[in-house]
Amino acid sequence: MALHIDETVAAEAGAGHADPPRGPQRRRRGTLRTWVEIVALAAIAVVMLFPVVWMLETSLKEGRDVYAVPAKILSFDVTLDHYKDVFVQRDGSGTSDLAVSFKNSIIVAGTSTLLATLLGVPAAWAYSRFRMKAKKDQLFFILSTRFMPPVVVVIPIFLMYRDLGLLNTKLGLILIYAAFNLPFTIWMMKGFVDEVPAEYEEAAMLDGYSRFEAFWRYTLPLLVPGIAATAVFALIFSWNEFVFAIFLTSSDSVRTAPPAIAGLIGGTTIDWGLVAASAMVFAAPVLLFAFLVRKHLVAGVTLGAVRR
Repeated sequence: MALHIDETVAAEAGAGHADPPRGPQRRRRGTLRTWVEIVALAAIAVVMLFPVVWMLETSLKEGRDVYAVPAKILSFDVTLDHYKDVFVQRDGSGTSDLAVSFKNSIIVAGTSTLLATLLGVPAAWAYSRFRMKAKKDQLFFILSTRFMPPVVVVIPIFLMYRDLGLLNTKLGLILIYAAFNLPFTIWMMKGFVDEVPAEYEEAAMLDGYSRFEAFWRYTLPLLVPGIAATAVFALIFSWNEFVFAIFLTSSDSVRTAPPAIAGLIGGTTIDWGLVAASAMVFAAPVLLFAFLVRKHLVAGVTLGAVRR
């Protein structure tokens, strides 16, 4: 009996030594998978960032290097003349038309985003907190205004603006951009408001605050990340919008940057250095705004990931 037990133990021990441990194999597989993912993500990043890098290099090249064959990737003389031409006339007579267009874009996009946020946040709070008849139908109607692309409704809006005297005005662009951003703001902010417990406002009202004061003091501060995320997306739409800007404006003093940059491409010769520099300057304000609100932006995007 004792011999049988010893043989069994020895056999089990031998079998244990015969099978190689799986821990190192799993670690090697995990390391290999990690490196494959890193290489794949690096390749995707290179493909996506290559146009941006090429545009940056083009904006820094002199005219002869822009058209050089083969293309000069590293061995070229750096110049900032194209960026100077974006803001100042080449003859030094004053501010360039591109600089005026960039100023118009900042005014129009910033004001329309602010207006859509000021109107959209209270509306989203009302739809989230109050009971009303046909609430789902109303929300669907609000969302349906974004179903059609701007090019479909630009002609009726043009005729309406002509009768109202809003053609070729910054106010007209601000109103139409705010109108298109408002449904998106309401729908996106309603999801953020739904994540804030209504009990906070109820407790504040028990302490003597009115409903609006409870919203202003307790709910609104918790919505700052969501407001930042919504404002970034609304700003991007207003900043990049092209159809309304080119159909509803005709003078350089009112036109925004997208049609102004597009106007640089045409004719017999194209100054690609100026086009690239204009595009880089045009992308900077949105990137700067997103960088300034990056903490709130990340928190707003992840808000609602864990349900109560």
